[in-house]
Amino acid sequence: MRCLFVSLMLALISTGAMAQRSVAFVEAASPDDALVIAMRDATLPESVSATIGAAASENITRAINRTGFTGEAGLTASFVSGASAYGEIHLVGIGPSDLRRRDWEDFGARAALLAKVSRAGRVSVLADGADAEDFADAAMGAMIGQYGFTKYLSEAEPVTGEIAFVASSASAAQQAYESEGRHLAEAVMWTRDMQSEPANVLYPEEFVRRTREWFNGVGGVSITVLDERAMARLGMGAILGVGQGSPRPPRMMIVRYNGAASGEAPMVFAGKGITFDSGGISIKGNTGMWAMKADMTGAAVVMGAVHSLAASKAPVNAIAIAALAENMPDGGAQRPGDVVRAMSGKTIEIMSTDAEGRLVLADAVWYAQEQYDPSLLVDVATLTGSVGGALSDEYAGLFARDDATADALTEAGDVSGEDLWRLPLHPNHDKQIKSLIADVKNADTGSPGASTGAAFIGAFIKPETAWAHLDIAGVDWRAEAEPTRPIGASGFGVRLLDQLARSRAE
Repeated sequence: MRCLFVSLMLALISTGAMAQRSVAFVEAASPDDALVIAMRDATLPESVSATIGAAASENITRAINRTGFTGEAGLTASFVSGASAYGEIHLVGIGPSDLRRRDWEDFGARAALLAKVSRAGRVSVLADGADAEDFADAAMGAMIGQYGFTKYLSEAEPVTGEIAFVASSASAAQQAYESEGRHLAEAVMWTRDMQSEPANVLYPEEFVRRTREWFNGVGGVSITVLDERAMARLGMGAILGVGQGSPRPPRMMIVRYNGAASGEAPMVFAGKGITFDSGGISIKGNTGMWAMKADMTGAAVVMGAVHSLAASKAPVNAIAIAALAENMPDGGAQRPGDVVRAMSGKTIEIMSTDAEGRLVLADAVWYAQEQYDPSLLVDVATLTGSVGGALSDEYAGLFARDDATADALTEAGDVSGEDLWRLPLHPNHDKQIKSLIADVKNADTGSPGASTGAAFIGAFIKPETAWAHLDIAGVDWRAEAEPTRPIGASGFGVRLLDQLARSRAE
């Protein structure tokens, strides 16, 4: 029978926003399914040959030999053959090495991208040697890999059908996915949705409303929201100063999940939540300002991570704090040269109103320490452009005062696929943030900008607090697609913090 080879480049099938196929777990593929097959080299696995039949196997083997497909990780190829009941047969290279969790997620995402262009109602995924956890990881990758934000498209292309992972124990794979992977995938996609919303729709009070709604019914969770009066009583002059130029008032939102012993100190994740950053009086240029709708990514990330932990009943105590404000330049806005007093009592000279993220975090991290005495405090922020200049979109910047904290976060990044690179915190950076008329200044600190930004937040961290700062400004938005991170909002940090919390619990 004739065998037609069709080359599918990943870049061609990873663009565009559309609805998603659901995932399922089955013990056998059905005739008329499209097949996606994990390939460690150029040889079809015997189980696959038995499934598709000798004639189709021979045809595909000849085509593989002609095209030079090697099974290298990331390579894909697709075939249409009349010699098999399975009309579409797609190959995805996974390479010969043992696969990590992030590799299985990437494989699942590539399978999902192939499913996007499939005409079959169901796409069945075969992977010899995969266990239940591997299939669960692949399913999670498939869900976040086919993500697209279609809410405002007048004619979004409909997608139906499912991606079925063929496992020897489908029930075990289903259980593994339902216990953790599904919740993590939903958290990543919720975070991306929040990042993608325009600022005329998403502002501090709306962020609070949506987050409350999302957590409704999740066990072990309590929510506190501080309005302007509550923040004023606590002396939070830093976040109030940032928000005073907008008619949409700031908020501090705290979501607490208790999944471990009641007396166990919680981990606290604090996120920068600037729902739009015009720069304030120090207004930004127009080019690229549209992207400042996503300057609240840190806040969405920490909420997403805690939701994943709570929904999956993880045995941890974790708290998410969202420091929410809109940075706008009206007649009541804070000015360069102003001095504000943070909750800690320290005074801050405002050298630039466009260095506002560190201001809202100054109050958030102090509140976290005063209220919760955390076992670990991690702040997450799209803080500086300079971190992208240093690390591009390959890594987020990691700052920590001690090696143990830095190592724990680096390892969590490696496992989760959200990589970190440690950048320096030096005593000179503390000198650079000193002000002539106040305790510290928020800008005009010289280079390196990412380190002086971290040093500013560090000025509000107690010496005894285990703390890390994640600058995600280079990785929060993808200009080029990766398997589990399509073009657009990345949700970077949700998987990382989820993994960090679980590994510390172990």
